[in-house]
Amino acid sequence: MFWLADQLRAAGADVELDEFTVDGVVREVYSTPQLVFTTNDGAARSLVFRREFCEHLASADLPQPRTGRLATLGDNDLANAWVMIDGFPTTQAAGASLAGAAGVLVARGTDAAGWMPKMIAGPAATGVAVLAVRTDLHEQMRAVVGRATVTASVPLRTVDVTGANVVATFRPLRPARLNVLLTAHFDGVGDDPGLRFPAACDNASGVAAVMEAARVLHGTLPPHVGLTAAFLDAEEAGAYGAAHLAPSIPDGTVVINLDGAAQLADAAHVEAGGPARTLLTALDQAGRQVGVPLQAHAMPSDNRRFAAAGLAAVGIGMGMPGYQTPAETPDRVSPETLDLAARLIIATVANLAAP
Repeated sequence: MFWLADQLRAAGADVELDEFTVDGVVREVYSTPQLVFTTNDGAARSLVFRREFCEHLASADLPQPRTGRLATLGDNDLANAWVMIDGFPTTQAAGASLAGAAGVLVARGTDAAGWMPKMIAGPAATGVAVLAVRTDLHEQMRAVVGRATVTASVPLRTVDVTGANVVATFRPLRPARLNVLLTAHFDGVGDDPGLRFPAACDNASGVAAVMEAARVLHGTLPPHVGLTAAFLDAEEAGAYGAAHLAPSIPDGTVVINLDGAAQLADAAHVEAGGPARTLLTALDQAGRQVGVPLQAHAMPSDNRRFAAAGLAAVGIGMGMPGYQTPAETPDRVSPETLDLAARLIIATVANLAAP
């Protein structure tokens, strides 16, 4: 955050760190969860966290390992059992909890590289421990229900956090003129104990491209155009940084949000919201100028908070290999994609500012 602020000041911006709080939302794995699967013949298998199993965000905190037999919801007695469930209906989980179950095991897939991507916000915690088990292993465990035990822990707590947006004003946003706000979130999902999540693609790549676009535009735009770049916190928790900033943005401002600029595939994904017809026209023209195909696609990112505030907003995504896993490393970020993303933003704003 402070490094970002220093870089933006060096580029000519007035920078403000705007703090806000996020209470009762962020889920933190504070110790490595355990899951050991043992059949009645004594064969034991210790599953690998984040590869073969992971926390479920609806889980209660279970800091110490608890052992119980494998069971299904159809069993008459669920006391101290680990209950196999395919999905996770809240009513089923509540039923398991009331019956005194040790916890619930649900099935979950992996990404193409075999990782279970990490999230930090989602369904509210229930009164029972819940772990997600890789789908094929979940099926193997279900096949030996009644003939195996599980010993598992889920050290997962809800924490209150303080976030801070880095708001860089290059030209003040004033009424009755073209105002442009460029945004990208700089937060990630955070590390697990002993396991690094670099967040290079989601969204250091977007931050880098927006910083460069803002620097170039500051030196080339006509003086009547307002320009601010905001680097937003707590996007991974539910776009709280954008929600905090949006009410202060003047009506009529156009917002371009970049979430992921690491590895362009067939086309850049674009989602528009609010009164965005003129902005979309400028973006479409810029895509043809720069050579970036555009495709309408859901972009559930900070752009939605600005659109909900009545501003013309587009969200752009240009690839996130290794999304929210330890494989999201700097070498996965393509310099060519970074360059294209910055040029696409620059061309879009230039088109908006043209007579």
